[in-house]
Amino acid sequence: MSKRDEFEAFISRLKAVSPTITDEQRKGLLRQASLEFDVPVDDAVEILRAAGLVVGRNENYFEILEISIAKLNNLSEDDITTYVNDTHKKLYTTSLAAGGLPRPDGRSQEQWRNVLNQARDTLIDPLKRREHISMLQHYMDEQKLDETESIPNKQASEIVDLPRQELSHLTIPDDLIVPEDMVFIPAGEFLMGSEDEEAQDDEQPNHVVFLDAYLMDIYPVTNSEFRNFINANPKWRKTDVNGEHISIEFQDGGYLRDWEDNTFPNGKAEHPVTQVSWYAAMAYAQWVGKRLPTEAEWEKAARGGIGGKKYPWGDSIDGVDFNTDDTTPIGSTPANGYGLYDMSGNVWEWCLDAYDPEYYLVSPPKNPISDTANVPWVVNNFRNIKSPRVLRGGPWDIDSQGVRVSHRFSGNPMDTFPTFGFRCVKEIVN
Repeated sequence: MSKRDEFEAFISRLKAVSPTITDEQRKGLLRQASLEFDVPVDDAVEILRAAGLVVGRNENYFEILEISIAKLNNLSEDDITTYVNDTHKKLYTTSLAAGGLPRPDGRSQEQWRNVLNQARDTLIDPLKRREHISMLQHYMDEQKLDETESIPNKQASEIVDLPRQELSHLTIPDDLIVPEDMVFIPAGEFLMGSEDEEAQDDEQPNHVVFLDAYLMDIYPVTNSEFRNFINANPKWRKTDVNGEHISIEFQDGGYLRDWEDNTFPNGKAEHPVTQVSWYAAMAYAQWVGKRLPTEAEWEKAARGGIGGKKYPWGDSIDGVDFNTDDTTPIGSTPANGYGLYDMSGNVWEWCLDAYDPEYYLVSPPKNPISDTANVPWVVNNFRNIKSPRVLRGGPWDIDSQGVRVSHRFSGNPMDTFPTFGFRCVKEIVN
């Protein structure tokens, strides 16, 4: 890729966050074009114009964060940092909870959160804050401030160049091949957990989680798919007196109980496989070149890009009957915003994580997994694990409270109940 192509790609990513820039930012981009990308200024101007990146209004970061200049004048720098961070967190959390709902100002929620981050970073830095106030003074005719007397008498200084950023996209990367039975889940943040009136203690507190992009199965693994696995891997077949079969240490005696001679019940080829232990689910995932999802990966995917809702499609459960007498064929419940089916109801789905009812109190903000080891270790050493594991989604015999996307459940890794199934994810290798 040429330097010019790199600059064009950079501008394209920038526009994905916000189509408008300030005049100072435009100047900074032109300097970057010349100094970092070796692109002549005239050519850079044409690239900006062709991309549709336009000079818009100058942002007032005090208004963005709903903070007055006079308020900050009365605080120490440490107190300013605390105050700005607390205010930013409230607004950022509200935006995450809004999911994909557009804002009245025309921005997407992702664009708005980018502005909130810029506002926070500017106002907690003393130098950047002074420069920003001076910029607002320079544009006094366009931006009327209430506390004009508190603005320092300082000439407007040039805003620093925009740093390069790795931006998350909702579009699938050009070089990524997504299998027909999987969907792409984009990198980015989401609000995990729940604090509504139905939330259990282990669902709290709400917390922001960032996940790298990954792929997830559209449906739970079916009986026919699991039969292919045990046919190819006899040591995971149902226990019988002849030949290889699953070890007793990897199941509780009820493994594939409803199957006869390692054949699923008639008419249930496209039903989710059930009565499988966590160990068997892990083995299947390895066989197909995937793994079980972490609990965070499962919840983000289940929410389908809609923040703060009870179910994968919203807050209403009208017209969806989860409390049935048995599993239903895959795809019987509504798809969510990512195109995933059966994320609520049908079967509990095994996750990679150890179950910890207090994990949300200490969960790290990026790619969390509740375990004493990391993801690769758990995947490679799953046969040695004995601790309870997380299940998500709610099964066919539960009420609406149990199929909420934030609801958590646990099972012994040997458990093989008729409500336990699973689906897989696949990591994206950069």
